[in-house]
Amino acid sequence: MKLSIIVPVLDEAAGIAHALSALAELRARGAEVLVVDGGSGDGTRAIAAPLADRVLDAPRGRAAQMNAGAREASGDVLLFLHADTRLPAQADRLVADGLDASGRDWGRFDVAIEGRSPLLAVVAAFMNARSRLTAIATGDQAIFVRRGAFEAAGGFAPIALMEDIAFSKAMRLRGPPLNLRARAVTSGRHWERRGTLRTIVLMWRLRLAYYFGADPARLAERYGSGRAAR
Repeated sequence: MKLSIIVPVLDEAAGIAHALSALAELRARGAEVLVVDGGSGDGTRAIAAPLADRVLDAPRGRAAQMNAGAREASGDVLLFLHADTRLPAQADRLVADGLDASGRDWGRFDVAIEGRSPLLAVVAAFMNARSRLTAIATGDQAIFVRRGAFEAAGGFAPIALMEDIAFSKAMRLRGPPLNLRARAVTSGRHWERRGTLRTIVLMWRLRLAYYFGADPARLAERYGSGRAAR
């Protein structure tokens, strides 16, 4: 079972070398790493090139970038990884063994959030519990999916925000996710930039609005003005 790791990026020069170096062991065991750039102007592509199998260009937007990476990937399983998220040790084997044993088509890891605020541990615990209860995965949890199931679901919806939520809802129709308890570790920088509690409230408002049918493009405007993170 070959794993393709797809990393959408935009102006990540400050951290992309560290992020991709963390995947070197997985590449040595046969995983493919594709970086998909959405128009960076800070040298991200040049830094990423020697640390990935390929660096691709795509229209800006996570959904478009991840779909572009999926089209070019050669793996049997696709894993979508944020540039500020690190996979747990032996992630490739955890995914392969978990999918084989469970027979499921998709899944995600539990998440831990790095940062100074003690509230971040509470946020992560709530995210993991909510994900198990609702069968909805977020991008911070490093979603992975069998290639055939991804294509059958139509990939990520071309929307400006909440593409991970929309994808999870589509995948739920094929069955529940595989919830791996090993933790992907993501940065808490976006939560802490404007205040952890303020960001939590903003994200709840955005998700509630999306649930009731709000336009993702309008939500993306609010997301950007609030400097929040998914």
